[in-house]
Amino acid sequence: MFSQIWTHKSTGISSALIPQLLQALDQSDAVVIGAGAGLSASAGLTYSGERFLRYFKDFQDRYGIRDMYTGGFYPYETQEEYWAWWSRHILLNRYQCAPKPVYTELLELVRNRNYFILTTNVDHQFQLAGFNPDRLFQTQGDYGLWQCATPCHAQTYANERSVRQMVAEQTNMRIPTALVPHCPVCGGPMTMNLRIDAAFVQDEGWYAAAERYEDFIRRHTGLHVLFLELGVGGNTPVIIKYPFWRMTLENRRAVYVCVNQKEASAPAELRKQAICIPEDIGAVLSACCGRR
Repeated sequence: MFSQIWTHKSTGISSALIPQLLQALDQSDAVVIGAGAGLSASAGLTYSGERFLRYFKDFQDRYGIRDMYTGGFYPYETQEEYWAWWSRHILLNRYQCAPKPVYTELLELVRNRNYFILTTNVDHQFQLAGFNPDRLFQTQGDYGLWQCATPCHAQTYANERSVRQMVAEQTNMRIPTALVPHCPVCGGPMTMNLRIDAAFVQDEGWYAAAERYEDFIRRHTGLHVLFLELGVGGNTPVIIKYPFWRMTLENRRAVYVCVNQKEASAPAELRKQAICIPEDIGAVLSACCGRR
């Protein structure tokens, strides 16, 4: 569909690109935000390095785990160890606000605008920052939800109370056996509601959010739409990146903006409709807010 990828490399935040982004925002009838892991990383939710060691050094010393991502796939021998890891991970990355104000600055830019968010992030940071949850579709799950591991039924369960208790009562990287969660229907083990395999549960809330997103796109077909892509990498481009490219190409009144510190790119066919900013997302949003 696209013949060539047009890539921008970082040369420092251009004084020309910020006004272009703000102009596209001001002229838009609707803003569709596509958010990937790079957005949360810019907000300080890093999964390795100093932050990992601050909260998980004991797991590194015992199991050799090097970052929060791989720790979720470690073959723990017991459910008590498994949930000790996950409860700590969930509390840190789902129930605590990001260290930097990246999400709140994004909200400042779109608060009074007609927006919808499509995200592969599962850390709930949009809701914690104050975004309207009815304008949000989390395609890949939510750290705050559990599901039957089988799964024997298509329902998810909020976990905040259980997670906080697990963290408070865990010792030596184990939770008490009495706190290990079990499916209320079949009695089997529970697991995270994350799209890591075919067992992922798409519950009623998931389908309702998908329908709201599709309706938003349908109602704004052909209008001035700003597709604002923030921190989307190449792991799952079919969810956000490729659809944003396609919808922009099909609508001459649309603008595609890509903010990605590692690589900001767009197809050559979209050169006249694209703004690519290869800089830190937080710095770009802060610069935009500073011009308001």
